[in-house]
Amino acid sequence: MAEVLVYVDHVDGAVRKPTLELLTLARRIGEPVAVALGAGAADTAAALAEHGATRVLTADAPEFADYLVVPKVDALQAAYESVSPAAVLIPSSAEGKEIAARLAVRIGSGIITDAVDLEAGDEGPVATQSVFAAAFSTKSRVSKGTPVITVKPNSAAVEAAPAAGAVEALSVTFSDQATGTKITSRTPRESTGRPELTEAAIVVSGGRGVNGAENFTIIEALADSLGAAVGASRAAVDAGWYPHSNQVGQTGKSVSPQLYIASGISGAIQHRAGMQTSKTIVAVNKDAEAPIFDLVDYGVVGDLFEVVPQLTEEIKTRKG
Repeated sequence: MAEVLVYVDHVDGAVRKPTLELLTLARRIGEPVAVALGAGAADTAAALAEHGATRVLTADAPEFADYLVVPKVDALQAAYESVSPAAVLIPSSAEGKEIAARLAVRIGSGIITDAVDLEAGDEGPVATQSVFAAAFSTKSRVSKGTPVITVKPNSAAVEAAPAAGAVEALSVTFSDQATGTKITSRTPRESTGRPELTEAAIVVSGGRGVNGAENFTIIEALADSLGAAVGASRAAVDAGWYPHSNQVGQTGKSVSPQLYIASGISGAIQHRAGMQTSKTIVAVNKDAEAPIFDLVDYGVVGDLFEVVPQLTEEIKTRKG
C-alpha cells in the first residue's frame, strides 16, 4: 500500500488533535508516515503510533525554532523525496497552509486547502471542500503531481489504530531561504483554560446583541458550563468587546465543532462562512427574522440575557 505523509502539529512533543484526525484520514488512502519536527519530535512517536503511523520521521535543529516556515518546508520536502508518498496531508492552520503552498510549488504539484473530508479514488485521493460560504460542497482531486492537501480541524473523528510507529531520523539540508525571516521574540499567549477555538468540540459565540464587553461574561459562563471555547462575531470584535483571536467568520477563524451556539448573532454571510459546517447549530436571537435562523438545527427567539443564563443554570443542574 502507498505511503501518505502526515505533517505533525505538536507542542514540545504533545500532539495536537488535528494531527490525529489526519492520521485517521490518511489510513483511508494509504499507510501514514508522520513527519515530526523541532523540540520534542521524538516524544510524539507513542501517540502517533497509537493512531496509525507506521513510521515517524523526526528532525530537530535550531532553524525550526529560530526562523519561520521555510525550514519546515525544507524538512517536508526531504521527507517527500525520501518516501515518494501518494499524498501529503497538513493541518489547515495559517502556518499549515503556507507550508503546503510552498511545498506544492517546490515539487510541482497541485494543492487543495481546507478539505473537510478525504476518500480514496481511482485516480488519487478525492477531497471534499465546503465552498461559497459553506453554501456548496465540492469534490476535487489533484490532476498533477503528488496531492498536497490541508484539512480543517474537526473534519474527522479520531480513531485509534495501533501501528509500528518506528522512529527514523530525517536528514535535512536547509536552503538559502531558510534563514530569511528570523523570529526575534515570543510572547506566550495567556491561557484561559478553555479549548483552542478551531479545535473545540463545542463553541459558544456572542455577537452584536451581547451589547458590550462586560456582558461577554454571560457567554463565557455558558461556555465554561459546557467545557467549550468562546467565539465572537466580527461586529463584537470590531466594537472591541472581545479579542480578534476569537473572531469566527470569513476574516476570522473557521470552526467546525460538534455543537455551535450563536447568541445575539444575526447570521451575516461573513459569519456563516466561518461556522456553517458545524454539526449542530443552535441560535438565540430576539429577532425572529434574523438570517441565522435559516441555518440552525434549533432556534430560540428570545432575549439572550434571559435565555442564556437559564440555559447555563440548567446545564449546571444536570451536570451536578
